[in-house]
Amino acid sequence: MRRLIVTLPTSWMAVFLVLPLAIVLAVAFAEATASVPPFALGFNLGNFATLVADGFYLGTFARSFVVAGVSSALCLVIGYPMALAITRAPQAWRGAFLTLVILPFWTGFLLRLTAWIGLLREDGWINTVLGLFGLGPAEMMYTQGAMYVGIAYCYLPFMILPLYARLSARDVALEEAAADLGAGPWRVFWRITWPLSLPGVVAGSLLVFVPAMGEFVIPELLGGPAAETLGRVLWGEFFANRDWPMASALAVAMLLVLMLPVGIWQWKQGGER
Repeated sequence: MRRLIVTLPTSWMAVFLVLPLAIVLAVAFAEATASVPPFALGFNLGNFATLVADGFYLGTFARSFVVAGVSSALCLVIGYPMALAITRAPQAWRGAFLTLVILPFWTGFLLRLTAWIGLLREDGWINTVLGLFGLGPAEMMYTQGAMYVGIAYCYLPFMILPLYARLSARDVALEEAAADLGAGPWRVFWRITWPLSLPGVVAGSLLVFVPAMGEFVIPELLGGPAAETLGRVLWGEFFANRDWPMASALAVAMLLVLMLPVGIWQWKQGGER
């Protein structure tokens, strides 16, 4: 029975994680051709050399890092007060507040983004309201701001939930003791609450940073042509240019880059145990 319990998840990981990754890795070392499929298997390092030497791809990685970092910071600034407020709410209300946090997941991803398009476009609801006060129209669609709003809206629950889990497990008596000894609210927060919540901060930041790094749909629908992120470039290489080896090499490089912060966090956690 124990062997069966171990075999099932191991088989699942092998079929749906290791095997697809092996296929992508094999295609990354292939040579692009005009055949069907458009590659010839081999050991070609040219795709990875192009990623390192070509400024376009390096710039794409840099832009995606900035987008993921800003998105994580934005979600943290918005999500931390919300998570802290939920932990300080009466116990009977916490379940309702958490339900409101995950409520957007009950609606389709594209439908939620379509709603934002209706809000942000030139003849959308926001500009309609601004027009009532003699303002606007403001150019909001296809901007960096619209893209960050979309990413923050879609990934905010991934920040709030681990923060809530960590903050709800903290020892409130430590904060009360610090207040009794004369520490003000901000000092209590920075010396007690914030350090205790750091594991939740890191977990939430990774949960936002990793998917935001390879996000395609939100930059495509809200960011406009200037939002050349890794997800959009990868899509273009695969479908528009039909350069499957380059697209696979880009995917492998992105995976290796994303494994770095996760690996550092795991190593640090292991060292603290």
